[in-house]
Amino acid sequence: MASTSWVTSPSLRTLVEAAADAWHDYRVPLLLSLFTALLVLRVYLHFADPSEEKDGLLVFPKLYGANETADTKQRGEKSAGETNPTVTSAERSIVGAKQNRIVTAGAAGKVEAAAAAAVPGVVAKVGTKSSAAKPGPRRIKGEPHRQNRAATTAEAAALPSKIQTLVFFTSLTGATAKTVGDYVKTLHDALQALELPDGRRTVFLPPKTLDLAEVDLDEYFIAPPTRQDREEDSVGHDGDDTPVDYFYLFFVPSYNIDTINDTCLEHFKETHHDFRIDTAPLMPLLGYSVFGFGDREGWPTEAGGFCFQALEFDKWMAKLTGRKRAFPLGCGDVKSDATERLAEWSTGVVDVLGLLARTGSLGEGVPGSGDPVESDVDDDDDDEEVSDGDDAQYEDDEVLFGGDAARTTNMKRLKKAGVIDDVEDLGRLLQDSKESTGDSKAGSNNGVVSAPIAIDFTSYDAVGGGNSNGRPRRAGRKEAATSASSPPQTTVKEMVAKDTPTYKSLTKQGYAIVGSHSGVKICRWTKSALRGRGSCYKFSFYGIHSHQCMETTPSLSCSNKCVFCWRHGTNPVGTTWRWVVDPPDLIFNGVKANHYAKIKNLRGVPGVRAERFAEALRIRHCALSLVGEPIFYPHINEFLGMLHGERISSFLVCNAQHPDQLAALHHVTQLYVSIDATNRESLRKIDRPLHRDFWERFQRCLAILRENRFRQRTVFRLTLVKGFNLEDEVRGYADLVEQALPCFVEIKGVTYCGTSTSAGVGLTMANVPFYHEVCEFVVALEQELQRRGLGYGLAAEHAHSCCVLIASERFKVDGRWHTLIDYDKFFALLQAKGPTGDFAPEDYMGPATPEWANWGNGGFDPRDQRVDRKGRPIAAK
Repeated sequence: MASTSWVTSPSLRTLVEAAADAWHDYRVPLLLSLFTALLVLRVYLHFADPSEEKDGLLVFPKLYGANETADTKQRGEKSAGETNPTVTSAERSIVGAKQNRIVTAGAAGKVEAAAAAAVPGVVAKVGTKSSAAKPGPRRIKGEPHRQNRAATTAEAAALPSKIQTLVFFTSLTGATAKTVGDYVKTLHDALQALELPDGRRTVFLPPKTLDLAEVDLDEYFIAPPTRQDREEDSVGHDGDDTPVDYFYLFFVPSYNIDTINDTCLEHFKETHHDFRIDTAPLMPLLGYSVFGFGDREGWPTEAGGFCFQALEFDKWMAKLTGRKRAFPLGCGDVKSDATERLAEWSTGVVDVLGLLARTGSLGEGVPGSGDPVESDVDDDDDDEEVSDGDDAQYEDDEVLFGGDAARTTNMKRLKKAGVIDDVEDLGRLLQDSKESTGDSKAGSNNGVVSAPIAIDFTSYDAVGGGNSNGRPRRAGRKEAATSASSPPQTTVKEMVAKDTPTYKSLTKQGYAIVGSHSGVKICRWTKSALRGRGSCYKFSFYGIHSHQCMETTPSLSCSNKCVFCWRHGTNPVGTTWRWVVDPPDLIFNGVKANHYAKIKNLRGVPGVRAERFAEALRIRHCALSLVGEPIFYPHINEFLGMLHGERISSFLVCNAQHPDQLAALHHVTQLYVSIDATNRESLRKIDRPLHRDFWERFQRCLAILRENRFRQRTVFRLTLVKGFNLEDEVRGYADLVEQALPCFVEIKGVTYCGTSTSAGVGLTMANVPFYHEVCEFVVALEQELQRRGLGYGLAAEHAHSCCVLIASERFKVDGRWHTLIDYDKFFALLQAKGPTGDFAPEDYMGPATPEWANWGNGGFDPRDQRVDRKGRPIAAK
């Protein structure tokens, strides 16, 4: 019993003791009942509909603003017939409701609804959230900014989006600040001059310059600025609450002393690694781009320190924005080309901002776009066949040869490839090809796999073009007589229709199909040149800039099925043109548009040089060699005329199976002929031609080349396949050279494609020659040609492509080789004398071959940096 000593009255003491006893006996039920009642009340208040007029909801009038609501209702009913006093009363009630920071959503909605009912013309806006600010720390999120999809088209037109460009810079001497000031004026004028589609109104706010030494870094680099943070953005747009999207530009000179650059980079690093903040807090930005100023006199290369701090800015901004690099990093030498490089970079930035205004996005990209640092992104591309512009391909990384260790390394590196689609997917077939070769040997006498017999596809039956199982067959005597009397009814079809497996296979490999029989694709060397990792052998031999070269073909069909074909047999084949013919202008415009689109997709790839990216948007060379047989296209001369009309040089490759088309060909900048064998049987095994008279066609083409050797700049292209045409073939190739007397002879080693088709004819990694084996063959061939007095010599090499050039002494002047081409002179001659005019290859012979490209010097451009598959620099040997 509780102590009651403090109670003096006996009766009061008895009452207290009775109450205490009752509490001790019933306190548990009482507490539980009270808790249950409060819980029921809380649930009731939570789920009650605030839009309905229920007096029972206003349990606590003061807390829920019942007084304000009742007063508002009374004033509204009382003033139903009044005019000005009613307006004043309603306005006061709305203002009072907004000032009350604890009014609930339901009560606030009733206040504004009652005011709207009392005042004609006033629209009631029912609030759903309290206007009071939530207490507590601010949560930084890196979520992408999403627009309200419920907004209608009319609302979007009435509220145009705004793009604010913020230009950050650092400057110690003031030179960068002056450059940025001039640039901002130019940028503003360029943005205002952009033409946008009808119905799309985008407001480009005047760009703002911000000195990183003076701004609060937390304000801009922990989260993008908001409308509340940047009230000055609303100047000139009173009453407009449209959100502003931000785009960041950086002008960063590099210093080898402690500056604000180091502070900013340390801030970026800490922000990215801060566990309290998302790793990409600037993801809501539209994008960013960086331009760096450096001095090549002290730091000649990026690896040596040229614009090294701009590189760091670009890397960390890629991480903070979630890979939103809008345009490649630009670099300019303050003592030479800074103005020119800045102009190119600025043009690209304006194009990107125009794209953002039209589409709201940075466009499509490729795997690796926006990555912070360079890596071998080509390894992960499904479409990365590494083409050198002809019938071969090369990998971006090094492939190991010989021994179990090399095989294990390759298999581990490519184990994840899965389905064989391209040259990179070699590992899974290493064991399969070995087993396949073993099975083939077991089924033959000498372990030599005989090549399949060539099939002539020119004869078909009258209906389906084949026998009952769909395969082509030769017409019998009765069928031949019947077909002579009644010609078959044929339907002209598209070569590569969009609903066919061929179309799906080629597009999966990275092709853009133009029309029904043409294609374009980005070459591996184009991507490499854009990143300063080296150019194609054509640059070393002939001065072709790889990043300005378009690789295309007007005919995806071919008349050969070569064992080393890097299309894996997925392209169409045939001996005659039996498909729909697309007009040349459709092909020309289509391949250009698709090539430029694929170049623009590389905009966000780390390491892409801004100046080369700008140059890549001006095509200067066209390699008509992608796949198929370009000369097979019926209007090839018209297509060449369109190329030359825009001063695009033409390198055309054919397989010496179409002599009539070859004889009728107009002038090309350089004419290639693939010479893969020295005799009939070897050619049958390697090229697997479809024509029955393939050897006779081959010989006719050689005769045409000899006849036109002073009219066309001709090249023999020899692809060496170990075990097929490498051993004891020197004299045979010398005979062919003596027969046609080409201007040049290119010798390269084959690249293994890793397909089951190739394995079926005995082609494995063992058939890929080492570079030293190619060199030994080239030296022996050159000696044989010298012995015969034909006047050929070793001119140039490109070891990275496993390719060597033998040139006629017609192109040797004063003891130096002149294998380069003067393209301006070629177009001048073409314009003066016409596409069939009489001028010789020597007439547009260019300057001397650079020393680094001559035989024995490797042929790698010293301006570029060769890297391994992880993007690490490889020291020059």
